[in-house]
Amino acid sequence: MADKPSNAVEDTITPAAEPVTEEMATQVGAEVAAEVATEIAALREQLHHHNYLYHGLDQPRIPDAEYDRLMRRLQVLEAAHPALQRADSPTQRVGSPPLDAFASVAHALPMLSLDNAFDDAEVVEFNQRLQDRLNNDATIEFACEPKLDGVAISLLYQQGSLSLGATRGDGTTGEDITQNIRTIGSVPLKLNGDGIPQYLEVRGEIYLPKAGFAQLNQQQAEAGEKPFVNPRNAAAGSLRQLDSRITAQRPLAMCAHSVGRVSGGQLPGKHSEILAQLAHWGFRINAEMQVVEGISACLDYYRQLVDKRQQLPYEIDGIVYKVNPIDLQQKLGFVSRAPRWAIARKFPAEEALTHVLGIEFQVGRTGAITPVARLQAVFVGGVTVANASLHNEDEIRRLDIRVGDTVVVRRAGDVIPQIVSVVSDRRPTGAKEVEFPRHCPVCQSPVVQIPGEAVQRCS
Repeated sequence: MADKPSNAVEDTITPAAEPVTEEMATQVGAEVAAEVATEIAALREQLHHHNYLYHGLDQPRIPDAEYDRLMRRLQVLEAAHPALQRADSPTQRVGSPPLDAFASVAHALPMLSLDNAFDDAEVVEFNQRLQDRLNNDATIEFACEPKLDGVAISLLYQQGSLSLGATRGDGTTGEDITQNIRTIGSVPLKLNGDGIPQYLEVRGEIYLPKAGFAQLNQQQAEAGEKPFVNPRNAAAGSLRQLDSRITAQRPLAMCAHSVGRVSGGQLPGKHSEILAQLAHWGFRINAEMQVVEGISACLDYYRQLVDKRQQLPYEIDGIVYKVNPIDLQQKLGFVSRAPRWAIARKFPAEEALTHVLGIEFQVGRTGAITPVARLQAVFVGGVTVANASLHNEDEIRRLDIRVGDTVVVRRAGDVIPQIVSVVSDRRPTGAKEVEFPRHCPVCQSPVVQIPGEAVQRCS
């Protein structure tokens, strides 16, 4: 009804209000509920779309503040109407109350490991085995991609919505970590697009990008907690938190690399095309993936990745080669624990265990005194390492390193070897603590430390 003019004469008789019947109230309530349900559905679709743009395509279209506004509105509506809450809602990423334990999950198809190759000759032998088994010396097409150093997981989607997330476990049985998986932004809770199979199992890797790992360890240090040794261990520990609210605080990411059981729909006939389809539905896939012809091109791809490895924003420990046509994969089949049609070409190990034989102190040209660990020689990162700098007294105390300790040594690319951690449960009886010298080991002058500096110097 239009507003009454302000100069209207107040001489009309207002009719009595029509009594509100139960039927009318029910109708109004239903209309309100329908409006709320419509708004909730629209908000979810917007948030799913922007998650896909941000995590799947790395092409955000709205500012973070606008995304947060949409999320807050959805949280308010769902809290006011709990009957309309859904497991695939973007609000479920914030985490849930702690579990008592993880339930076991039997994988519909085993999550097999891959055979490894450690040099070019073994990759060439792999190709020859394929040709022998196919009884054909034709050039084989391969899909090549980096082998992320993370944690293998299985994601089950039913009618396009995430219903289960599980660890690899022993390959046959894993753990139900669905609550934790839902908190990871690059895991789509609801798939986009058409042609999605009714039952779709997507497999991939959960990992910590290098920047996220550095951020997490900074937070650990600020909280007075022990830093994580490497991104893979940090990712594994984050996924196995019984309190998913802790997992939600960790900057984890997920990259899809294959599918498991699929029913109620069709997928393309090549592995690379399947990955492209997964990307279309909302998954992150590796941008470094390439399709190549023949084993020589596989070896070239390996060398390309070795050269750019240190510039990648995530850790990788090798390359995975997969026969690209699915019909050839099916002809080649499996052995007991691995597919015949795939192999992992591993990089030289970047970490190794060795023993501390002694700790010496060197004096540099500026007078800086640097402790150096003398190690039992070990081959790591493509070279033999026998020494590692301990930098300063603070580093010695942080590591709690002693002569005789077993230590983890790391060398990545051209980086100077460093001691990452001490394996404390292997510490021998009588392992000697390290005392930083109070006098220069060369001239016996007093050692001094300038306030604000970690380095100590000969006076």
